Amino acid sequence: MSERHPPNGPLWTLYEHVAMLIGLGSLAALCLAWLPFAMLLHPLLPRTVGQRLGRRVIMGGFHFYLRLLSGLCSCRFDLSELDTLRDQGPLIIAANHPSLLDAVLIVSRLPNVVCVMKAALMLHPLFGSAARLARYIRNDGMLQIVQQSRETLQTGAQVLIFPEGTRTKAFPLDPLTPTLGLIARRSGAPVQTVFLEFSTPYLGKAWPLFRKPTLPLHCRARLGRRFDAPTDHSAFTQTLEAYFRQELTPPVPTASHA
Repeated sequence: MSERHPPNGPLWTLYEHVAMLIGLGSLAALCLAWLPFAMLLHPLLPRTVGQRLGRRVIMGGFHFYLRLLSGLCSCRFDLSELDTLRDQGPLIIAANHPSLLDAVLIVSRLPNVVCVMKAALMLHPLFGSAARLARYIRNDGMLQIVQQSRETLQTGAQVLIFPEGTRTKAFPLDPLTPTLGLIARRSGAPVQTVFLEFSTPYLGKAWPLFRKPTLPLHCRARLGRRFDAPTDHSAFTQTLEAYFRQELTPPVPTASHA
């Protein structure tokens, strides 16, 4: 069977540029549409009501956004395995971080997940108000992250954290930080691993925001092993990193002999 090649040519290249503008513009528009409501409701609603509403709206908005990318921008998402996590109670979701789309993919399927976010994003004019209403966790230092994550898990929510700390620079994985292990040890919550796979390194650390994607773009989320809460966070971090590397490193092809 002949190998299928992606479309090419000047018209397809133009389409990729247009798809990039649609993708970035529609996400900005969705954030702007929710911004005034999130700003108004944050001080008015009781904490539990506000965070539940905020998380549901973010999930719904991201779900709509991915459907738009599927329909208009030749993106294909296989995220069905994430649906099994919805009703499984408090979990720490640990995912690799190849792209800016990673949190969008996971949050789009989970109604009660809380992201650990960079402090700069919590203050961002587009994302900050929605994140504060949903009571996302601000990355302002390890002790604060651990304490807030523990409190969040005690309410029955799930915590999403990228244990590399930032988007991957040296593929397939950067060294893991000890923060996730500390959260798991202090909270007693299990750690569910998730592996995100992209057909190209779109919006990775080395992919500028306004560089066009290579379409079609295929994204898949697959569930990995679930770890019990550790008693030694340092040893757990090493074990988790070795497991991530094992799962993310492609197998070395073996030479075939006639």
